[in-house]
Amino acid sequence: MKTSHRALGAALAVLAMTALTSCGSGGEPAADGTVTLKFLVDNSQATVDTAKALTDAFMQANPTIKIETETRPGGSEGDNIVKTRLSTGDMSDVFWYNSGSLLQALNPSQTLVDLTGDPVLQHVQKDFLPVVTQAGKVYGVPAGTAMGGGILYNRKVYDKLGLKVPTTWDEFMANNEKIKAAGIAPVISTFKDTWTSQLFVLGDYYNVQAAVPNFAQDYTAGKAKFATTPAATAGFQHLADVHAKGYLNEGFGSATADQGMKLLVEGKGAHYPMLSAQVPPLVATMPQAATDVGFFGIPGTDPAKNGATVWEPAGVYIPKTTESLEAAKKFLAFVASPAAADAVNKAVQPAGPYRVEGAKLPDDAVQVAKDLQVYIDKGATAPALEFVSPVKGPSLEQITVAVGSGLTPPAEGAAQYDKDVEKQAKQLGLAGW
Repeated sequence: MKTSHRALGAALAVLAMTALTSCGSGGEPAADGTVTLKFLVDNSQATVDTAKALTDAFMQANPTIKIETETRPGGSEGDNIVKTRLSTGDMSDVFWYNSGSLLQALNPSQTLVDLTGDPVLQHVQKDFLPVVTQAGKVYGVPAGTAMGGGILYNRKVYDKLGLKVPTTWDEFMANNEKIKAAGIAPVISTFKDTWTSQLFVLGDYYNVQAAVPNFAQDYTAGKAKFATTPAATAGFQHLADVHAKGYLNEGFGSATADQGMKLLVEGKGAHYPMLSAQVPPLVATMPQAATDVGFFGIPGTDPAKNGATVWEPAGVYIPKTTESLEAAKKFLAFVASPAAADAVNKAVQPAGPYRVEGAKLPDDAVQVAKDLQVYIDKGATAPALEFVSPVKGPSLEQITVAVGSGLTPPAEGAAQYDKDVEKQAKQLGLAGW
């Protein structure tokens, strides 16, 4: 969900430093035996804080390796910096970048060190590996935490009304009816920030994959469509259902994401289709957000297959141009270790679970992270579609606003999105389009 990452990055970012273009590798050890690694990260505050926690802890345990962190902008400007530096051989020794389909654009087989079978990966959860893999080769380790895309809900409202977390869509709608009867907005929508309208569709991908395991592959090849795959059309239907039943908050068309989160935390709205990463930044000003807001995956039709869609963490990668490969691998092995998670926990409130075996959330982790951990422990997650397919049409958020506002029927919205996607797939030069 590029738009959501952009919006989330904007919310978290503190543009304290501009991108540094000088690089060079550590190469030979200095006279005192130390090796210097350069580490390129994006400049969002959460990433900068996480990188500092990682490098400080690593250098303390490895005094002969020094790490110098440099930052770049987020968004397309940052993407271009990464691609340019890789293509010119001027990339830092290690760098932080998206996992999933955006990784494919870096041409990893030509530019990145292959980590397949390397001890660096010994603690990495197997469910994460597909999003840093291309053509069967693994290129990165997880940086930071996963985040859930589904339903944030007010736990106090649920307790007050005696509701249980739903495992089917019908149960969810029955909960909404009881919430509406209690005079509380059942479902918060914030269409002023159009990117927020996409969660009922994008967060439903776990259910799509459960029903049609090959959907991502066939979708990328131009064989599967949203409008002709009932499980994929369901997300658009969800948008239409909650609007048609009158479950949305007043003024949903002009509400912002910040206003939506405030409604949720204050219990004036019960459910908000959203990313779990929206919660940690609120804790400083609304401490109750840490405990009063929970998370569940968008329910499907089969309670036995209940699960959640996950936005996977970014990756840390090594370019083939590094002259300090052994030290770089040592750093990646640390990044993907429980010790690294412990170090990060002291500096950054995690928005979700780590993708590292043995890494634990802190006792004071926000409830949404703990809830998502349960899905991960059960193996009941799927990466969001954008992590397993490069095809995402740029107009989805406008289409979902129209469907969620009752202006476009859901089947028509799905068909519009298929046309939107076709343009992008052709621009990417994908076979089958």
